[in-house]
Amino acid sequence: MIFGIAAIVPALFFVVGVVRDRRRVRNAVWLGVTLLLLLLWLLFRAVETEGWPGVALGYGFVALLLGLGFVLPVALIANGVLVLRREGFGLANLLSLLAGLAIFGVVAAFGFLTARTGPVVDAVIGSLLVVAAYVAFLFVSLLLYSIVYGSLGRRTGFDAVVVLGAGLNGDRVPPLLASRLDRAIRVYEHGVGAGRPPLVVVSGGQGPDEDVSEAAAMRDYLVRRGVPDDRVLVEDRSTTTEQNLAYSARVLAEHGWQGRAVGVTNNFHVFRAAVTARRLRLRMQILGAPTAAYFLPSAFLREFAALLVQNKVGHTVACGLLVGLHLFLVL
Repeated sequence: MIFGIAAIVPALFFVVGVVRDRRRVRNAVWLGVTLLLLLLWLLFRAVETEGWPGVALGYGFVALLLGLGFVLPVALIANGVLVLRREGFGLANLLSLLAGLAIFGVVAAFGFLTARTGPVVDAVIGSLLVVAAYVAFLFVSLLLYSIVYGSLGRRTGFDAVVVLGAGLNGDRVPPLLASRLDRAIRVYEHGVGAGRPPLVVVSGGQGPDEDVSEAAAMRDYLVRRGVPDDRVLVEDRSTTTEQNLAYSARVLAEHGWQGRAVGVTNNFHVFRAAVTARRLRLRMQILGAPTAAYFLPSAFLREFAALLVQNKVGHTVACGLLVGLHLFLVL
């Protein structure tokens, strides 16, 4: 009962945070704490409940542990192999494979810990498990909140649409970038139907393996699909998400624009782009475009790593405090 009551507090912080600004990372943390407390409440209910409800809850937790410890890493490894075959070798494409192997490593470490090899070894392995638990908690929290963020807020009624760039194939728009542009076209067409055609800013510079800038290729894509040339503004200097947003806001300001803007990117990138927009103090929410299913695990892991790096000092301190508490209790 105490865990169920305790879950009310972070749930209230979560609701207030979402109402005040959906783009806060702390909203994801409050959501994760709420769900963790509810999970603990269900676990204790399973222990205390007699009859088939308690048995069902018990089997449910066993299935959850088996899924997290064995099914999930196998699926991640298989996905990693698929991504490498389709996208080629690269650190970003290795992430789901490495994550699957890491989960197996955590399971092995937990099994080794139960062998009781000595206080020092137990303390070291326990510290690694504490860090792994912290990272897993953050990942699940951010993943779930990314889904929540993408399902909230308005979808239409914007005066400007900023399309964040992605890599080209020479001078051609690949499917990942095309999905962003198609989402922007739908937002634009809705604005036309409402009598308020928005400006569309295409944002992206030219990479070393690209024949033209991303913005130029994106502009051509939009014009070929019916967006008037005079409604498309080009920002062709940016190379990062932060620059996409900051330089595009500057382009809009130079054209005297005032109104409600929205950024468009792929669904896996939505929350990090929103957090970046908030850090830049831009009054801009982000919409997501669909992504090929096989690409999502690696893409979400990459976004998670980028969010961790944005506040690496805070996460390092948090891990240090948790490890210190563990060592104090164990030694």
